[in-house]
This record gives sequence, structure tokens and C-alpha cells, in this order.
Amino acid sequence: MDDITLKGHQPQKRTLFKSDREWVYRIPSLFYDSDKKIFMAFAEQRETVDDSSTKHLVLKTGTLKGESTGVRTIEWSELKVVEEAHLDGHRPMNPCPVYEKTSKTLFLFFICVEDGVSESDQISSGCNKARLCYITTEDGGQTWSGVTDLSDLPDIKRWATFAVGPGHGLQTESGRLIIPTYAYASPFTSICCISCFCAVPHALALCSNDKGSSWHFSKLIETKSLECEMAEVSDDHVYCNARSEGGYRVEAIDTGAGFKTLPSAKKLVETGGGCQGSVVSFPALSEGATADSSQNKWLLYTHPSDQSNRINLGVYLNKSPQDPNAWSKPWIINSGPSGYSDLAYIEDGWFACLMECGAQKYTEQIACEVFHYSQVEKVCRVSKCCYLM
Repeated sequence: MDDITLKGHQPQKRTLFKSDREWVYRIPSLFYDSDKKIFMAFAEQRETVDDSSTKHLVLKTGTLKGESTGVRTIEWSELKVVEEAHLDGHRPMNPCPVYEKTSKTLFLFFICVEDGVSESDQISSGCNKARLCYITTEDGGQTWSGVTDLSDLPDIKRWATFAVGPGHGLQTESGRLIIPTYAYASPFTSICCISCFCAVPHALALCSNDKGSSWHFSKLIETKSLECEMAEVSDDHVYCNARSEGGYRVEAIDTGAGFKTLPSAKKLVETGGGCQGSVVSFPALSEGATADSSQNKWLLYTHPSDQSNRINLGVYLNKSPQDPNAWSKPWIINSGPSGYSDLAYIEDGWFACLMECGAQKYTEQIACEVFHYSQVEKVCRVSKCCYLM
């Protein structure tokens, strides 16, 4: 894609989920099926902005348009409640899809939390009320399987609580399925305790080496960390970008021996008490913005760019993923209130971003924006904050 094709093109946000007096929509999750050329956008449907008021997971599917014109757009379906994502007496939260390419099966992971119990209730009591669940589809979300409950995995019994994602998982080139996770590690087992002040959050990965037949957890990242997303950067090397409780993001790399925290270069600020962010890898691009499969992958990352408030969603580029110093300055994709986001790589340097945003509050809507690598790279080139290839 060259500059001539993109000349005059300005990204346009398309509202997918709009909050009103009846429902509030939060926690965006985006998947692009390159086989079917469709998008699947998930969110939580809540009665209020409060986490404990979630009632359903909802879905919109999108069809990619514009290949012939050179500018990509998405045509979206009507909203559909994912009725199958349900356990009686529990609320579904944190949609996190991962696609298994061989069987062409999408696993939609989520947690189900006992009604009326908040995350803070679980942390303070040391009593986990969250369950690990998934459903699957092979036809782009038209039909779904029943719920599979993985809550008997032994690690879960040692945690005060946990959650997957939110956002998206990945399948590595070797076929390993990975779901980003964070857990409040507790010294207690399955016995609920009156008080627990020892539970500390750590990011980790839920993995499958057999196409989703069985699942296991990785070791916890040693550094205190929360909601995270992961991306393969080269030959089964997996990068993790995690929320912290202020200051700067936590970055880690797993090269096969478990995640090791990278030293912070203070390039990626954390917002206030923390906010979820999204990361994807994509084939390295030449100056003409065409994929070069002979090179390793690059990273794109989205997160509010202000250190105090959830505003001004930025897109950051890193051409040397194992070097935290290589992050560019942010290209602001949404000015004003901005919350959680989720990225998907499409093809030929094109990306889609699902984001919480609004005029007054970031909980007003979840919108989608399609953009091209060259728009982000232009900021990188001007700022000279990343390595130019």
C-alpha cells in the first residue's frame, strides 16, 4: 500500500455498541478470521458501569470491504447475545477468543463469576468465586457449543481470584494456543478464609499444546502485573504486555523457559491506577509497506497515552520487540476519553482497533477504527523514537 492510495484517507470510527439507559457496554474483544474474511467483535452487556452488573456477552460480526479500492472498511451485523456463554447463578465476563487454524475452530474463553460477588470481595476474602469457561464455534459465531468448564485445573484452587484477557489470545507458528491470564496468587488452597491481605496479581498464560484438547497454566510472571495481552515475535518467542498499578507497563518475554520481565525503558506509561491495553504482532514491513516474511515480526500496541487519566488512546510501534527502548511515540487514534481496546491485524499493513470511547466518558460506546501501518509509522519516522529498517 503506497502513500498515493492512502492520500486523504482519515480513519473513521464506527460505533458498534452504544450505551443507553438500559445497557452499558464495556470490555471490547476483537478477532479477525483471515480464512472467512470476517470480524467478530465481543463485549460485555451490563446494567450499569459496575463490573458486578454484567448480564451477557454480546457479538457483532463484520465483513471486510474495500480491497479493490485500496481503503479497508468493515460492514457490521446487528447485535446478538451469545446465550451459550452462561452458567446459572454466574455472570460472564472478559471475552477472550483464540483461533485454532487446523480445525478452524474459534474458542471463546471467558470467566463466570458468582452473582453478587465482586473481584475485590474475592481478593479480600481469599475465596475464589470465578470459573474458567469456553465455548466454541466453527461457523463464525452462527452456532456455538455448550460451555466447557476448566475450573478443576489445580492452579485455580490456589488463587484468590483470576481472569482471562480481556482481549484476544493467539496461536503460535508451532501450533501452541495461548490465552493471556492474570491471577491473584494466594497462600491458601480451596478453603475460604476470613481475611487475606497476601494475594498479589501476576500475569501468566493459559496454554494448549494439542489444539485445545487439554489446557495448562504457565508459571506466574514474577513482577506484579494484571490484565495482559501476548504476541508471538519470533519462533515461538512470546511477548507479554501487562497492566501495572501505576507508572509504566510491565513487559516480559518467554523464549521457552518461562516469562522474564524486561527492564522498563519508561516508554509505555501506565494510566492512573492502571488500564488494559492491547498488543499484536505482524510481519515486518519494508519501506513500501509490504510484508517481508524473511524478517521477524514487529509489534503494535494501544493504550491511553496520558499518565493520569484514561484519555487519548495511542498506537505505538516497536520494530525490535525484545527491546523496550524501541517503542515509538504514540499516534493518537482517539482524542478524549479512552478506555480498554483490542487490536486485530488484517493484512497488507491494515489493522482494526475496537475501543471504549466517548465525548464525556469512555463508557459511552465501543467503536471500531480501521487504519494502515503507514499512518503509525509516519509518527515514528518524525519522532525518530524507534529503529527504522
